[in-house]
Amino acid sequence: MERFDQINDFTSTKGTVLTIGTFDGVHIGHQKIIEQVVQIATKEHLYSCLLTFSPHPREVLQKDTNIKLLTTQEEKANRLQSLGLQSMVVHPFSKEFSRLTAREYVEDVLVSKLKVKHLIVGYDHRFGRNREADIVDLYYFAKRFDFKVTEIEAQDIDDVAVSSTKIRNALSEGVVHKANQYLGYHYGISGTVSRGKGLGKTLGFPTANLEQIDPKKLLPANGVYIISANLDGKSVKGMMNIGINPTVNQGGLHAEVHLLDFDSDLYNRRISVSFHKRLRSEKRFESLEALSAQLKEDKSMTLKYFKEGLLS
Repeated sequence: MERFDQINDFTSTKGTVLTIGTFDGVHIGHQKIIEQVVQIATKEHLYSCLLTFSPHPREVLQKDTNIKLLTTQEEKANRLQSLGLQSMVVHPFSKEFSRLTAREYVEDVLVSKLKVKHLIVGYDHRFGRNREADIVDLYYFAKRFDFKVTEIEAQDIDDVAVSSTKIRNALSEGVVHKANQYLGYHYGISGTVSRGKGLGKTLGFPTANLEQIDPKKLLPANGVYIISANLDGKSVKGMMNIGINPTVNQGGLHAEVHLLDFDSDLYNRRISVSFHKRLRSEKRFESLEALSAQLKEDKSMTLKYFKEGLLS
């Protein structure tokens, strides 16, 4: 899949089947829309394309600096590519861009730059300065500039919104298996392994401390999780703790991974972790011995989970 960092960089000798939106998470509702885009592009011999934006429009227009995302742009691109999408344009969103009139947006951006021949959007799609135009205006412009419009059904649009809300709520509550159902895949995070204090190793559970996690990425609730990590194309089973490590009073938020049957050095490596199930909430233990005993129980539950074939 080709990725373009702004609209002006887009190049295609073909017209496009285009859809527009954030598509954060690329969950099962989004997947249905992208599959429709790809199918129509194949049928009409056009080029499938998604127009999305960075930063999130809410960060620019509403100064919502606390927004947390389900996918980084890299993760989103990988998911979209797996669905067969041919191109993704990630345009820098700015106040200047938001002030384009509806006609300027359609004529200069969609038609002239992105070569739209078939636009797929929701019935509630609004565009142009102050969101002045709606689907009725879009049909007018489609006739004027010779492209087709397909409306995504209201039920599908509602499913997208509901799914996104349910995913965020589930992750915030630590119910990652429920979030995974709506995503259609295992939710994950990526980070770079740094050296810790070595406490996990003294307890018999050496951990890889993940740092440089995208600050805009939504983390599941604090607790202990069953996870898997992708290392050199191989899936490795493990456990992960997200929290403040109250037993040893480390303070600050930590993300620590313990991989089962794995003893290679991970220092400075970038690894991706997929969440399968939450084992328990984080809690303070009266002693390191009590913590070690709980970790052994966590490991037993993790091994049982994978042994019983619950990993899909």
